[in-house]
Order: sequence, then C-alpha cells, then structure tokens
Amino acid sequence: MKKIFILLIILLVLAFMADLIFGSVIFSLSELWEAITGNPEAYIQREILLNHRLPKALTAILTGSGLAVAGVLMQTLFSNPLAGPDVLGVTSGASLGVALLTLSGISLPVLNYLSGWSQVIAAILGASVILLLVIFIAMRVRQIVSLLIVGLMIGYFTGAIVSILQSISNPDTLKLFVTWTFGSLSAVGWDQIKVLFLFVFIGIMGSLLLQKPLNALLLGQNYAQGLGFSIKKLRMLVLILTALLAGTTTAFTGPIAFIGITTPHIARGLFKTSNHRIVLTGSICCGAIIMLVCDLISQLPGLQGTLPINAVTALFGAPIIISLLLKK
Repeated sequence: MKKIFILLIILLVLAFMADLIFGSVIFSLSELWEAITGNPEAYIQREILLNHRLPKALTAILTGSGLAVAGVLMQTLFSNPLAGPDVLGVTSGASLGVALLTLSGISLPVLNYLSGWSQVIAAILGASVILLLVIFIAMRVRQIVSLLIVGLMIGYFTGAIVSILQSISNPDTLKLFVTWTFGSLSAVGWDQIKVLFLFVFIGIMGSLLLQKPLNALLLGQNYAQGLGFSIKKLRMLVLILTALLAGTTTAFTGPIAFIGITTPHIARGLFKTSNHRIVLTGSICCGAIIMLVCDLISQLPGLQGTLPINAVTALFGAPIIISLLLKK
C-alpha cells in the first residue's frame, strides 16, 4: 500500500507541475523556474503563474479531493456504490441555492453584508436542505433503486425551479449563471481559495475522524449500534460534512459531475480494501489527480478557449460508471 501511496503522490506532483506548464502559453521548465524564483526577466510568466495557473491548480486539488471525500461518505451512508453528491441531488440543491441568489433578484441584508460569502452560504444552504430531504426519505425507503429514483426526481424538481428562474431573469444575470453552470476552475482567486481551503479542510478532517464508525457502518447499522455508535448522530455528521464539501466546491467552481461517484471506486480498486482509513486518504489523492488531469484536457493546445470542466469530468466518469455496472 505504501508503494501505491508513493506512486499517487508522484503522479499528483507531476499533474500539478503539468497544469502549471501547459495552457494557452506553454512554459519551459526553465521559464517555470524563473517565474517561481522571481526573475525580473520572467515578469509576464510570473504574472500568468501567480494570478492564473497556480490558483487554478490549487482549486483543482481542493475541488477534486473535496468531492471525492463527499462521494465516499455518501456511498457508505447509503450502502450504495452509485451514490454521490450529484446523483442524490446535493449538487442540484447547491445550484438551486446559487440560482435563487443570482436570478431571483431577492436581496437579503445579511447576504449583502457578507458579499464575499453570499454565494458560498447560498450553495451550502441549498445542498443542506436537499440532503436533509434525501436523508428523511432514506429512512423510509429500503430499496437502493428507489432512493436513486428519489434523487433523480429531486434533481428534476430543482432543475425545473432553476429553469423558471432563468426564464424570468434578465439577460445579464442569466449569462452569469449559465457560465457558472458550465463549471470552471479559473474563476477562483486567492481570496476565494482561502475560503475554499478552509471549508474543504474542515470537511476532510471531519471525515477522517469518522473512520471507525464508517467502517462499522459497512457491516450494517445493527453492527455499528452494537459497537456503541449512534446512527442518528453519524447520519447528521455525514450530512453536515457532505453539504459542506459539495456546497462550497459547487459554489466556487460550478456543478462538477462524476468525481464524487467514480473516485472512491478507483481508490478501492487500487488498494483492494474498503477500510476508510485507506479509502479516504486514497480518494483525496485520486480526486486531486483526476481534477488536475481533467483541467489539462480542458485546455489542450490548439483549442480556442477552455472546455467546460463539467463536460470533461462527465466524459471521464460516465465510462467508469458503465463499466462498474457491467461488472456487477
């Protein structure tokens, strides 16, 4: 397992360096080094690196790791290999929260006062409300397929509300929201990265502290209760952490699909275990690597502009989900 972790760390470093080098302007290794060390002759490269590529690469790492951990939590809680923040409606809830804030024209004094945090708060509230609804229904529905159908219906319902808001909004706010829904890692600046890092760090650390109860939950709720773990408390903690991770990443980067579903399966496949001490850490590394690679693909040389990151992750994740279903 140590060799696999070392390999993942090496791949993470290589993907991070590649994300700094490649773009509309390709840096050589010497130019990258001069930009990092602050060589006055590499002023333009340094500006590109510090103000665009480095924040984007860090955002990819935070987003990928956060969504991956959220996916692990959801799959364990629901005992469902296809569960994730997007499939069960959490991402749709975050999008609805941002849509209500952006498109409805409603102005709340509290959100105006917290202008830098308003989008984050709206996304977290939207994700929390939807996830609470899913948890409420999950306690009454035993069939996994039924729960997935409920998640899809919630997604359709929130999508309908967003569509109505889009139809009555003005063109300027509509353009902003539609651009946000494409997903982008390049819109996050240094001030926003601090906020994103804080929430993702809290979410990941909180998840790592739940390793033992999550491992017990793999063997069933009765077994976990027999070991002294409170299922209700565990559900609430998972709810809060998932909403925190999915809500904040969606607020800053837009809705990004499939990372939360596919990454836990990749980690389990690599390490051949379901132990959350390994799976959570492995998912953090895999999620960060996948997002960096997807970001590289979205800005391949020769492309005019940048592809929506949400489209790239879907192209990556959908075949993995299909292969998983075929194997089952």
